[in-house]
Amino acid sequence: MRWLLVDAIDELVINERIKGRKTYHETEDFFQDHFPGFPVVPGVLILESLAQLSGKLIGYTVLQHRGDWPFPILSMMNSVKFRKFVRPEQEISLESELISLRDEMAAVKVKARIGRKVHAQAEQIFVFNAVPLDDEAERARVERIESNELQRLWADYPKENL
Repeated sequence: MRWLLVDAIDELVINERIKGRKTYHETEDFFQDHFPGFPVVPGVLILESLAQLSGKLIGYTVLQHRGDWPFPILSMMNSVKFRKFVRPEQEISLESELISLRDEMAAVKVKARIGRKVHAQAEQIFVFNAVPLDDEAERARVERIESNELQRLWADYPKENL
């Protein structure tokens, strides 16, 4: 199973914000148990979708500023709120705003919306390079994977980065 929980990136403004979207389809295995007769997307998956989107913003921003991919890892979440259920087949608009960026960490405010209504929100804290990749070939391979995934998700990915 691949944990790719963002369908597309619609906007990415370096050092500021990112917007994307995700739809969880009724065929997802977890809907059988969460909950029978009333399927809803688990809140933790919504937060993971937001974290993956935020990771792209953080990674690309740091890459543009210092030339390397920082491999952001979700470390902490504060002020988590779930306001409404997300049902199968509803497209979730994902938003992340960078509120702090340092050499070793970043913080973002995230929101998941359906239409104009906020369904979930949080502050997410990321740390960088918890396990550094000392092997240059392995580091290049992982950076290539990240770059390819960003290119797949973001139609406006700058061609000079290819």
